[in-house]
Amino acid sequence: MKKFILIGLAVLVAAALVIFMVARQQSGYTKVYTAKIARQDLTSVVSGTGQIKPKTYVNVGATSFGRITRFFVKEGDRVKKGQTLATVENVQQESSVNGQEAAIAAGRTDINSYVAAEKTAEANVAHAKADLEQKQLDWDRAQQLYKGGIMARQDFDAKKAAYDLDVASLAQAEAGLNQAKAQTDSARGHLRTAEATLRADKDLLAKTIAIAPFDGIVTNEPVREGETVVEGIQNAEGSTLMTLADMSVVTAEVKVDETDIVNVKMGQATDVTIDALPGKTFHGTVTLVGDQALLRSTGIATSQSTTGTEEAKDFKVVVTLSDPSGDLRPGLSCTAKITTAHKANVLTLPIEALTMHDPAADTATKSSKSDAPAAPVKLNPVQGVFVADKDSRGRLRAKFVPVTTGITGATDIEVLSGLKPGDEIVTGPYKILRGLKDGALLKRDTQPLALGTSSSS
Repeated sequence: MKKFILIGLAVLVAAALVIFMVARQQSGYTKVYTAKIARQDLTSVVSGTGQIKPKTYVNVGATSFGRITRFFVKEGDRVKKGQTLATVENVQQESSVNGQEAAIAAGRTDINSYVAAEKTAEANVAHAKADLEQKQLDWDRAQQLYKGGIMARQDFDAKKAAYDLDVASLAQAEAGLNQAKAQTDSARGHLRTAEATLRADKDLLAKTIAIAPFDGIVTNEPVREGETVVEGIQNAEGSTLMTLADMSVVTAEVKVDETDIVNVKMGQATDVTIDALPGKTFHGTVTLVGDQALLRSTGIATSQSTTGTEEAKDFKVVVTLSDPSGDLRPGLSCTAKITTAHKANVLTLPIEALTMHDPAADTATKSSKSDAPAAPVKLNPVQGVFVADKDSRGRLRAKFVPVTTGITGATDIEVLSGLKPGDEIVTGPYKILRGLKDGALLKRDTQPLALGTSSSS
């Protein structure tokens, strides 16, 4: 039994020595995650959420006072341009139209009678002219005979009277013709007046019928059949029959965070997903970038806000869809992913590897450990990464390298200067990376990982 106890004690002592040696060997080392720099395609995407909206929509308002007699469509119905949407009571307007049409018909009949009278007057003038020509010949012959002493004075006077009578008859016939023409012209003038009044009456009648101004979809009906509507201010209660949206051009109106809006430009390609239509992606382009900041809590523009605030802000971005479908409805929630930049085969590093560090801070720390008083140092942190580099003894040490970056992807960022392919960089953990010093001894938590991934302990 004593032998087994001694063996056990020996094993425990050996294990303790191994643990001590390992701990001593690893003392002063910092465990970190690492990754190697490589080239890849990089796409920068900005996201925004919002809703589907038609580019064009109108509130079909009441243009006549009265009670709604019928709705021919309901919310969600698709309508065609010129289609009747609703009617308002129109007894008075319809009666006015019918009465005016009857007056016009009577006026046209009067004109026909005046034209006939005109023709009769023209015939009377022609008859009077023929009689006057005959009397003119008789009168000329009578003058010759009377001068030759052949015709008696009595007969001569009779021929003169007959001639004068026909002259008067012709004048009377011509006056009758002019009167008939004047009556015809007057009747035609009255007819034109009646026709103008009829057009006005028809316009009033047409205003009792709501017609679709374009192909679209009915999105709202704030009133019902039997209610009374009034013509008046647009959008006032009781003056709007329905809202009609033109879904031939559909947009996604989204809000983009103020930190991302500087990268959004007109014409950028966008993928839009609809919450109600999972699995479908619509394509479009940015057609409007708002220049007014909107308060995230209220959606009110900061220029219209009466109180100052430091809350988060968004900007409106409108994306016009290039392939809208019949499934889309105004108001559907959507997410837009705007491609702001794309580069192929560029040098990238994981975003989490970037840190702000000031090498002067490390120098100040070393100076503070000496007996000499340290001079005050004005810190000026710069953007960079810690490269895992081997020293002369083959140990892995942290070396801070300033880095210039370009476009940002979902998990990686472009490297413009400071690194080269194959460089091994420290990617985490975040708490260690934030406090890491230049020249610190490192120990990989696992084997180095490929770009864009990280190891776990």
